[in-house]
Amino acid sequence: MEFMNSLRFDKAFDRFVDTSVDWLNENFAFFFDAIRVTLDFALWMLNSILSCPWPIIVVLAVAASLRFSGWALAFFSAVALVMCQQAGLWEMLMETLALVALATFIALAIAIPLGVAGTRWNGFGALLEPLMDTLQTLPPYVYLLPAIALIGFGGASATVATVILAVPPAVRLTMLGIRQIPVERLELAQSLGATPLAELLKVKLPSAMPSIMAGVNQSLMMALGMAVIAGIIGADGLGGEVYRAVRYLEVGRALDAGLAIVVLSILLDRISAGMATFLNIGGTNG
Repeated sequence: MEFMNSLRFDKAFDRFVDTSVDWLNENFAFFFDAIRVTLDFALWMLNSILSCPWPIIVVLAVAASLRFSGWALAFFSAVALVMCQQAGLWEMLMETLALVALATFIALAIAIPLGVAGTRWNGFGALLEPLMDTLQTLPPYVYLLPAIALIGFGGASATVATVILAVPPAVRLTMLGIRQIPVERLELAQSLGATPLAELLKVKLPSAMPSIMAGVNQSLMMALGMAVIAGIIGADGLGGEVYRAVRYLEVGRALDAGLAIVVLSILLDRISAGMATFLNIGGTNG
């Protein structure tokens, strides 16, 4: 009997979710249309910027690698990116980078204020933690269906799903960084008459910046993983290439796109981690 009751509850919950999505589509279609148009335009802009001659991108990647990681990564980035270009994957690589960059930017714009608010109001922080646990542990595919239902197939829905997955690590590490600031430093700022806003901008955020940058690194990795999965729902880039290769059982094609994803993952991870280390050194010296 308990098992049957559980089944009935599951069916009732499923109906509630489906009805809610239908209600949102009927009453807020204009809102989701606006989101789709805005995100599609932002992706178009980023793709236009990244469509500059490929040697410029390679030089910039080598310079960033050299500045934040060293000669080894700089050499790797030069060789690997040239190989991606010669393999005919450059345009798809840039499309994936545009999606990851846009989703990460939006995720950080949401996550950092949430993290700050979570440390400002303990009750809100206590609510955020289980919510972030839930978002981070749900299978990534779960986010694709609501995005499709509300926004449709394509890059916009892929961006929304990617943002949802990239928010939790940045929220967590922002909260962690602010909570680890020595109390004496905050008390000194307050004794000097700093307003809450000045304390946040001049003490809390600079002191927590290494942890926040670690959150940026984790959000980038989450966004890249989701951007690849989002090829299933019509997103352009390497994810779409992998999905097409899997459909037609083209092992070589899938391997080429997979290696390009590895290249992009290594570059984003090492450069962002190097930036976090650089800021940590700066903070220690300060």
